[in-house]
Amino acid sequence: MSTEATRRPLVAILSGAGISTDSGIPDYRGPQGLWRRDPEAEKLVTYEYYMSDPDIRRRSWLMRRDSEALHAEPNRAHEAVARLERSGIPVRVITQNVDGLHQLAGLPARKVLELHGTARAVQCTRCKARSEMAEALERVAGGDPDPACPACGGILKTATVMFGESLDPEVLTGAVAVAKACEIFIAVGTSLQVQPAASLAGMAAESGARLIIVNAEPTPYDELADELIREPIGTALPALLERIAAAG
Repeated sequence: MSTEATRRPLVAILSGAGISTDSGIPDYRGPQGLWRRDPEAEKLVTYEYYMSDPDIRRRSWLMRRDSEALHAEPNRAHEAVARLERSGIPVRVITQNVDGLHQLAGLPARKVLELHGTARAVQCTRCKARSEMAEALERVAGGDPDPACPACGGILKTATVMFGESLDPEVLTGAVAVAKACEIFIAVGTSLQVQPAASLAGMAAESGARLIIVNAEPTPYDELADELIREPIGTALPALLERIAAAG
């Protein structure tokens, strides 16, 4: 059998908040999202406020403690992505989410590009040492409202990209390479309004990929899409990925 006959298409999946709502994690930017309901809450994840105001840091740690993201489980959509990868189809996930649910569903971490970092780890803003979020939250529960880095005493923050911070250039470069190399690009649960993540859909289409958008609301990239799917993600994405796996 020839190499061409056995070659399988690279499938890139850009996932946004909508893929995780069935896991109980709210869409912070949606019509009923936290940032719209409580603009003050945005300060808790804004780098300038966080670094300069100890009260903001204390409130931010309490928000992390109560976050649904750390207790959430993968849903059918996450499981479908992992299942596609196990079928032998080359898969890369570029995610705007920080919940780590793709990895918990069984997708190898090396195949997930986390554009906005992860809420499951913390990082020192001074020495850059990383540790588990669970360890920091144990200190918060033990009475330390603003835990410092145990290595150097610097300010700890979640290992996510806060408002006012730049994306990791290495992660972004990897995402751009995937978008330009893939044959199928699926944008799922994202409004495609936050840059530079949204531009990846356009890059993929311009590079010849089949663009499929799975989202309840219209996006700025709909006119470039080969297929638009408005059905609920929990059923629509598994069905789509099964179709791709069957086509090989």
